[in-house]
Amino acid sequence: MDYIRRAIEPVLQKSGRTFKSVLVTGPRQVGKSTTLGETFKNIPVITFDDKIQLRSALSDPALFLRDNPPPLILDEVQYAPELFPGIKMVCDGGKEYGRYFLTGSQQYDLMENVTESLSGRIAVHELQGLSMREIKAVDLNRPFVPTEDYFAERKRSLVKYDDIWRRIHRGSNPELQNPEIEWSSYWSSYVQTYLERDVSRIINVKDKMAFVTFMTAIAARTGQLLNCSAVADEVGKTAPTIKEWVSVLQASGLVFLLQPYSSSALTRAVKTPKIYFRDTGLACYLTRWLTPETLRVSAMNGCIFETFVVSEILKSFSNAGLDHRFSVFYYRGRDKKRVRRNGAEESYESEIDLVIHESGTLYPVEIKMSANPDAAMASAFSVLDLDKTKTRGRGTIICLYDKLVSLSKDLSAVPIEYI
Repeated sequence: MDYIRRAIEPVLQKSGRTFKSVLVTGPRQVGKSTTLGETFKNIPVITFDDKIQLRSALSDPALFLRDNPPPLILDEVQYAPELFPGIKMVCDGGKEYGRYFLTGSQQYDLMENVTESLSGRIAVHELQGLSMREIKAVDLNRPFVPTEDYFAERKRSLVKYDDIWRRIHRGSNPELQNPEIEWSSYWSSYVQTYLERDVSRIINVKDKMAFVTFMTAIAARTGQLLNCSAVADEVGKTAPTIKEWVSVLQASGLVFLLQPYSSSALTRAVKTPKIYFRDTGLACYLTRWLTPETLRVSAMNGCIFETFVVSEILKSFSNAGLDHRFSVFYYRGRDKKRVRRNGAEESYESEIDLVIHESGTLYPVEIKMSANPDAAMASAFSVLDLDKTKTRGRGTIICLYDKLVSLSKDLSAVPIEYI
C-alpha cells in the first residue's frame, strides 16, 4: 500500500531546523518511524525492536553513539534510556540542528528522560493514527477552531466523508487502510503485542486477562466521566489499581483524559475528567461491535461517534504542532438548565461536549449523531457567559447534516467534513 502523507511532516521539518533533537510520541503502529523515515529520507534509521541493536546500545552507550554518528533516527528509544546522557553530550558538543530524531510509544518513560537530559534541546510532537484529512488528502493543516475564517478556508478543500461508520469501526492506524487486512485479526494481535511489550514494561500485571477486562470496561465508557470505583467493581480490582492502570493507557497513548474547563465564575462545575479512547477501531474491537452495521444501530453509537469527533479534533491540533491539552476542554455543571419538551418543563445538568479556548475566546461545541440539528441542542452554551474574563464565541453543533448552516445568529450546524 502506498504511503499516505502525514500532515505533521512540515512541522517535523521545521523542528529539525530549529532544535537539536526531535521526539515523536504516540501509540504503537500509528506510523511514527515511517513518518520520520519519509520526512528525512537521507537519515539512517536504527530501531530498538532489533535485539542486536538494542544489546549494543545497552552494553556500551558511548561506543554505540560513536559508531552511529548523527544525524540519526532512533526508533522505540524508550528501550534504551542509557543513551539519553550521551545524546545530551553530542547535542551540547556542536551547533548543528536536527542531530537526533527519536520515536517512542511509552510517553511517561520518555518524558522523564527528556526532562532530565534534553530539556531545552528537543521538540516533542505527538502522532496518532491517520486523520480523515490525511486519508482524504486534504491540503489544510490548522487546528479546528470554529471561526468564520476557519470555515471559509476549510470549505475550499471540502471532501465528502463517505461510508463514515465503516471508517469509524475500522480504525485509523495506517495498516488498516489496506482493505486486505482482516479487522479482527489485526486488533487481536495489537492487543496481545501491547500487553506483552508495553504493559509488562510499565507495571507488573500478573493477570493479563484482568487487564483486558479493564481495557474493555474503559472502552465501554469512552466519552463518559471517569469513575474508577465503578470500573474497579466491574473488574474486581481496587480503585487505586484502576487509577494506575488508566495511567498506563495514557502513557501508551491509547486513551486521553479530557479535562473540565474551570473558572472561578463556574463554581458548580464538575471536576472529574472524561475518558476517551484515541482509536475508535480498538474501542469497537474491545466492546465486540464486530461490524459497522451493528455499531451504527448499537447503544454505544452516540459515544463512539463522539469519540471519533473528539479524536479528529485533537489530531488537528497535534498535526499542527500544538498541544491540545491547553486548548480543548469540556464543561459539565450542577447548575440546572431547563428545557420544555412536549409541553412539560424538564431540568438537566448543563453539559458542553467541548470548549475550545483560543485567544481569550471560548467556542462551545456540541457533538450530535443527528442529521436534524436544532438550536435546543446548544441550550447549555450560555453558561459560559458567567465567565466574564472570556468572550463566548460562535457555538457549533457537529453533526451528520450535509451542509454548514446557521441555526441562530451565534450558532452553526457543522458537518463532520469540516473538522
